[in-house]
Amino acid sequence: MNLPYFISKRISSGEQGSFANIIHKVAIASVALGIAIMLVSFLVLGGFQNNIKEKLFTFSGHIQIKKYTFSSDYDEIPITLTQEEKDGILNSSYVRHIQSYALKPGLINRNKEVFGLLFKGVGKDYDTLAIQDYIVSGRFPNFKTDQKFSSEVLISQKMANQMQVKVGDALPTVFIMDPPKNRRLVVSGIFNSGLADFDEQVVIGDIEMIRVLNNWADEFVGGYEVFVNDVDRLVEADDVILSLLSADHMTERVDEKFKHVFDWLGLLAQNVFILIGLILFVACFNMVSVLFILIMERTPMIGVFKALGAGNVLLRRVFAMNGLRLVFRGLLVGNLIAFVFGYLQYQFKLIPLDAATYYMSHVPIDWNWTRIVVVNAVTLIIVGGVLLVPTAIISRISPVKAIRFD
Repeated sequence: MNLPYFISKRISSGEQGSFANIIHKVAIASVALGIAIMLVSFLVLGGFQNNIKEKLFTFSGHIQIKKYTFSSDYDEIPITLTQEEKDGILNSSYVRHIQSYALKPGLINRNKEVFGLLFKGVGKDYDTLAIQDYIVSGRFPNFKTDQKFSSEVLISQKMANQMQVKVGDALPTVFIMDPPKNRRLVVSGIFNSGLADFDEQVVIGDIEMIRVLNNWADEFVGGYEVFVNDVDRLVEADDVILSLLSADHMTERVDEKFKHVFDWLGLLAQNVFILIGLILFVACFNMVSVLFILIMERTPMIGVFKALGAGNVLLRRVFAMNGLRLVFRGLLVGNLIAFVFGYLQYQFKLIPLDAATYYMSHVPIDWNWTRIVVVNAVTLIIVGGVLLVPTAIISRISPVKAIRFD
């Protein structure tokens, strides 16, 4: 049997209500509270990051291919990719899907008020499955029609509330061009992304309408949205795609286009890491204090063991193992608390949020098991390593003085 483990197990099982027993419970509670807060912080942080990024990717793609221009107007210069360029991009191991789009600014006259819009035309290659989760009423526009283009559109919940429209209502629209042109749009569905940049102005409809308005040929589009397989390799994918394009084409990554959002997410992550650093410091300080108290309480025992020939290494291992037992118990309790909270929030969305500020209506949860394991391992290593510091005092304890210690 492992002697240090056997001794640490015996001295940790003190009588109920004894001072040592109370100290053990305080130590376990300290570690449990710390690991629970750290895990919950990462669960929520990951939820925020994934939720917002997924929305941006759904409505903008990971990488956009455009015509190289110095103009920042919404009216794009039409481009088209050759079949060779498309095949080269789609055959890349980085790329999952590519779809065309075009933009056109306009105005909606409704109830004697004028509302601005940005009409986003999409084609048959549009990934309609990705946007289904955000449609709160109606359906995605049907582009199969005998006419030159479909008049059905998908508008945001925010725009629908402002204009007091519902599914099936008509929207008289004037597209801003020279000369302006009128079109009658019909609401087929209402979506809610939670992203102000989209919900305040974007209307999704048939790209053929923009082709007719701009007198574009059938192969012309405003740009392409590229979806990659691995978001963590977005820069590499961008470099590969750019190398396959002609000199008059450019690419724009979503993290560059919405830099303010990604900077905000980075700031959230930085705050979480600072919080975790403080929690680890407090947990280490508490465990060191607890172990000092336990050593002081067991000073007579240490003197007896030394008198019987036990070395400092053996005794240090005894108390270090005693501290590790407390850390393990604290980790188990803390993980249980974090998982219960995460499950309840994930299933029932108990904590709401202001969607206008946080881009979502409730606190999201991300079950990143790799991150959970890493947090537990780092906590165990750091707190466990710090436990060696207070045990150094054992080597200074004299057997004679220790036995007489009161």
